[in-house]
Amino acid sequence: MRAALRARTVDAMYVIVIHQFQDPQTAFARGERLVMNEGAPPGVRGLQFYPATDGSTAACLWESDSVEAIQAYVDSTLGDSSVNTCFEVDSEQAFAEQPLGLRTPAAIRG
Repeated sequence: MRAALRARTVDAMYVIVIHQFQDPQTAFARGERLVMNEGAPPGVRGLQFYPATDGSTAACLWESDSVEAIQAYVDSTLGDSSVNTCFEVDSEQAFAEQPLGLRTPAAIRG
């Protein structure tokens, strides 16, 4: 099975991050570390990234053992370039389908 299709651990959860970019150019440059999962805590993995066309905000989907781990990782990586709001996904209510035309970065493909 491909690394990108690894089964979630029992304690893992999905976490959404809403980024409100204060300095989009800096946030996107720093955010490359997030895309590549550089320096991510154990068990933390970025899955999806959806930036607004105007670059002012973005939403991301992560997998982690805790919301706090994602919050700390994203805040320390982006610093003052972004205000980040994190919350656990209600997996009983959520749904998803692979959107067409979106690329899969090398870090996720494994």
